[in-house]
Amino acid sequence: MTTLVFGHKAPDTDSTGSPLIWAWYLSEIRGEAAEARLLGTPNTEAAFVAQRWGFEAPAVLDGLPEGQPVVIVDTNNPAELPEGINGADIRSIIDHHKLTGGIETKGPIDITIRPLACTATIMHQMMGDHADQMPEGIKGLMLSCILSDTLEFRSPTTTEVDKALAEALATELGISIPEYAAEMFAAKSDVSSFSDAELLRMDSKEYEVDGTKFRVSVLETTSPATVLDRKASLLEAMGTVAAEDGADEVLLFVVDILNEEATMLIPNDRVKTVAEKSFGATVEGDTVVLPGVMSRKKQIIPALKV
Repeated sequence: MTTLVFGHKAPDTDSTGSPLIWAWYLSEIRGEAAEARLLGTPNTEAAFVAQRWGFEAPAVLDGLPEGQPVVIVDTNNPAELPEGINGADIRSIIDHHKLTGGIETKGPIDITIRPLACTATIMHQMMGDHADQMPEGIKGLMLSCILSDTLEFRSPTTTEVDKALAEALATELGISIPEYAAEMFAAKSDVSSFSDAELLRMDSKEYEVDGTKFRVSVLETTSPATVLDRKASLLEAMGTVAAEDGADEVLLFVVDILNEEATMLIPNDRVKTVAEKSFGATVEGDTVVLPGVMSRKKQIIPALKV
């Protein structure tokens, strides 16, 4: 039976590229039938990356039959996975996020969680000498995943391991990292075709703090004004999306990649309190700038207080 490889809902570049990378490894190196899947429409950067390296975006997973062999990548959080995940035959988990808990398996499995910036970096380590057999397209996906997750090495999640691998891959591919990263970030910044609700769900994760349920949304862009020009409608949509998704609040952070700061939108007093308690900020008005805040994983979610 074919193993399905997928990452989290609201797939970004790492959750689009890493399933393709690992499906290649399982199929071509280990001789196990495997196919990549997505848990939703990829963001604009992920779609650009797939096309740039000659791949069609993987099909969106349509149901998960009982006993379906799967490999989970770039998450271990059941809230970010399909319903029925505990009924699947989970073969392994490859991830770089904190251990959340809640996944149940039918037997012992191989779990690899390492404190690196990118799932693709971990996959390269796991491949060992077989990584030398990666074709150009797979190398390109791997480079793209690292540059995306590290924001071209600006994110505090970046490690020397991630950076060294990205530089080596870029050399092998004959690519300028600054030029290629600029192309990726330009694709990520083009959000003109998305509704406010789509923007709020595009790169978001569910997280609970002391009984308060948040949808923590991040928009990474080289053109923050393009997003903030829609501030009024986004503030209104935050309440609607929270109600529709069963969250108490949506927290939206517009990350300015080039200036290395985040602007947090403040739709009400509860979010104002969260901003002030979590980030030591003084909030006046419906936005607050958080200098140096770039990473949801390392700087936003661990800091949240209610």
